Amino acid sequence: MSDTNKPLVLIIDDEPQIRRLLHATLDVNGFRVLAAANGQEGLVLATQHRPAVVILDLGLPDLSGQEVLRRLRDWSNLPVVILSVQDDEAGKVAALNAGADDFVTKPFNSAELLARLRVALRHASKQEEAAVFQVGNLVVDLATRRVTVKGREVKLTVKEYDLLRLLVRHAGKLLTHRQIVREVWETPGRRTRPTRGHARRLQAAYPHAASVAAANTKTLPPPTSPTSRPSQRAGRGRRWSNF
Repeated sequence: MSDTNKPLVLIIDDEPQIRRLLHATLDVNGFRVLAAANGQEGLVLATQHRPAVVILDLGLPDLSGQEVLRRLRDWSNLPVVILSVQDDEAGKVAALNAGADDFVTKPFNSAELLARLRVALRHASKQEEAAVFQVGNLVVDLATRRVTVKGREVKLTVKEYDLLRLLVRHAGKLLTHRQIVREVWETPGRRTRPTRGHARRLQAAYPHAASVAAANTKTLPPPTSPTSRPSQRAGRGRRWSNF
């Protein structure tokens, strides 16, 4: 397997010895690895590199692990496995309820952690493959990349489909322009005109539906550097609307 086909794991842990151990273990078991020593750096790496799975410590020096998890869940459903010295039941339940996929307690067994990572990746893959989004006359089959309205197939370009897929996966949630650019074009840059053009073409594909609704809102953009602090500001967003 080439390096580019290996799953990318993001480690967010402030203990250097843990990061080194995890890096060595994951590397020899067929994973690529990124590592961050704090929450802000981890969030930046997550937005820039879109890892397949995150290993997250709860006791970070800047942000709590719970806050990092909350911010990740604002824009992504990627698997998150908590790795923490906290072993109380209430803490585990809180992390799982906040969106973590699994919880492993330090000190940990490497074989068990690897098994849990693989299970989390399989679950994410199955959910993606099996997902069929349907509302009203619209059906989006994420496995076959097939879109139909009233039983008739809608022909979309690659980026139009990617935009639609993003919207249906986050149905009911507001997505900022920055989030859309990052997820669909895999870049932190600004692509205002292409994004709006693709949205207009999606609307034209089924004019009876208010499929992509523009909304003005106050958004909290992701950090742009490990040392930057997000600020709240007014921005443009899009959400999947009801039909």
